[in-house]
Amino acid sequence: MTAFPSESGFLDVQGAPLYYEVAGQGYPLLLIHAGIADSRMWDEQFQVFARQYRVVRFDLRGYGQSAIPPGLFADYEDPPALLRSLSIDMAHVVGVSFGGKIAIDFTLAHPEMVSSLVLAAPDAGGYPAFAEVRQFNEEEARLLEQGDLDGAAELNVRTWVDGPRRTPEQVNPAIRERVREMQYHAFTVPVPEGADEIPLEPPAIERLAEIRVPTLLIIGEYDLEEKHALVDLLATEIPGARRVAVANAAHMVNMEQPEEFNRLVLDFLA
Repeated sequence: MTAFPSESGFLDVQGAPLYYEVAGQGYPLLLIHAGIADSRMWDEQFQVFARQYRVVRFDLRGYGQSAIPPGLFADYEDPPALLRSLSIDMAHVVGVSFGGKIAIDFTLAHPEMVSSLVLAAPDAGGYPAFAEVRQFNEEEARLLEQGDLDGAAELNVRTWVDGPRRTPEQVNPAIRERVREMQYHAFTVPVPEGADEIPLEPPAIERLAEIRVPTLLIIGEYDLEEKHALVDLLATEIPGARRVAVANAAHMVNMEQPEEFNRLVLDFLA
């Protein structure tokens, strides 16, 4: 595969640097990564999509090379600031998990900047956590409080990469290790005193009918029950949204089944 030249840099926005990369020519396409990874999770998409699009990926606050601002900040305000800095007025937006939540919030806050949405196993602001995720959150908090970053990273891999219906031995070890490394790094990023994320109000879960762009929803067959339920809800509430399930994948569907994920996204955008 021909590798397209890429540029990278830092944008100083909301009081802290935001790391980004750009590759390719054509209509803009923004990739927003999951909350257990950083922009490297798009390695199997970045150059493939750059054959047809001007692809932008970036590290969310506290992930990869992006810092957390020392005060109030809104995750959904970083995408529009980044796109404007690149002289981009409108883009297709692809988000996975927490990145899907940010993609939804960005679309609601700045509808004029979003051409279409691809949401893979997304979160949504205001959606209540099921017992399974509440238990995960409590266990992760306990491990982090004990300083067990390895244990907390492995918990994330077991929950989100393996999923509830597979053992670690049934999952590609290279993908497990890549996610574990990205998540472990995120645990080490300093959180400045006074840093606090501003949520979108009213929350997205109450405003899904406001989304008026073509929307594709993707879910892995082995993902958590809560994620399947949320994707079903989004498919019902977002006008015209289409839902697709991907076999042999859990939460990180773009990493586990990159060829199928890329085909679905490119066919949808075409």
